[in-house]
Amino acid sequence: MRFYFPDSQDQISPQYDFIRDEYPYHRVRQRDDLYAHQAVNPAPYDGILISKAIVDGSARGAGKYSTPQRDRLYRNGVREFFGLPATMQSLGDCGAFNYIDEEYPPYTIEEVLDFYYECRFNSGISIDHVIFGYKPDVPECEADPAWVKRREISLDLAERFIEAVKGRNRLIPHAKDRLEPVGAAQGWSPDSYADSVARLQKMGYKRIALGGMVPLKTPEIIACLERISEVRKDGVQFHLLGITRVDSMERFVGYHVSSFDSTSAFRQAFMDERNNYHTADRSYMAIRVPQVDGNLTLKRLILAGVVSQSEAIKAERECLKLLRQYDEDESVEVQDVMDALRAYQTLLGDEKKLKKVDKYKKTLADRPWKYCPCDLCRKHKIEMVIFRGTERNKRRGFHNMTVLEAKMRKLSLT
Repeated sequence: MRFYFPDSQDQISPQYDFIRDEYPYHRVRQRDDLYAHQAVNPAPYDGILISKAIVDGSARGAGKYSTPQRDRLYRNGVREFFGLPATMQSLGDCGAFNYIDEEYPPYTIEEVLDFYYECRFNSGISIDHVIFGYKPDVPECEADPAWVKRREISLDLAERFIEAVKGRNRLIPHAKDRLEPVGAAQGWSPDSYADSVARLQKMGYKRIALGGMVPLKTPEIIACLERISEVRKDGVQFHLLGITRVDSMERFVGYHVSSFDSTSAFRQAFMDERNNYHTADRSYMAIRVPQVDGNLTLKRLILAGVVSQSEAIKAERECLKLLRQYDEDESVEVQDVMDALRAYQTLLGDEKKLKKVDKYKKTLADRPWKYCPCDLCRKHKIEMVIFRGTERNKRRGFHNMTVLEAKMRKLSLT
């Protein structure tokens, strides 16, 4: 089972100063900063997924790449741009979520192929149109006409896509440099997904990406895979788009799912209310210590005269000092740190976050960072569980992916 990490230009600065909370003056982001596969060993994923919408933009607006970054990606190719190891694969897609409100995908076949071939991807997914809705017992004749139309658009584009790929591949002498076409299957039920897969196989696809399943519950995904298995041809493998269900991966493998992609473990580090720091058997809440000079809400309170800037700075520094002392000095008790954290949140007047302070006790008492073997936890220690700024939060996200990688590796060995 291969795990692809969807790129959104998430990097960390290896020389960031956590004590002063500042970058080195000579830092050049694209030259010096590291992706997760460069920051930890072993790499926490088997490949990266890059969306055209992220690079080139879409109907929703500009992409995540600056013009110089985009030009360099097209010029140097995926492998050199990201510094990918020889064993790591690249997968391209169109980023269908970025044009979900459009009546028709905004890209032509030729535009997508130019992206895939110029950037030299190993594999590329056909253009698709996401169907949001799941009605397992609804036949096509009774389904929402918009769903039926989106599925037919996806299948029509897939047929034109694979023929265009065959044409371009014939011009490339070495097989290793040719693009692997991946067909995108959409549906609203087990039967509609199975029909999409059957038609994609007839077109010649040997690898098929199953899209639109992110909102589905695991039993619903299993039901679709079971029905798809009835029409699957020998040698055809499946990719789950946006799905991370580690507890169900063994069952997915039984239905010939060979790869998946997701940002879930990474994003939980800073988007989840509770499960920010992952371990092999549980998750912990990260400890929030807002930056006085970087937190917009706190800045507004200071400017409005509700909070004293000097008091806020003093409380912030006390929290960080005690957290670090607790990590290094056994004489500092959990309660000492808890009292400082509670005092800081009381000063800020945020009742919701004040209630969370009690939940930090488990994180502090268990000290999970001390038992983690990943490179980042060994280097940064307690900083990894402090919810504060992009550098700590992204490192915690990279850590979470190492936990996911270890779980996937363990499954592959059993």
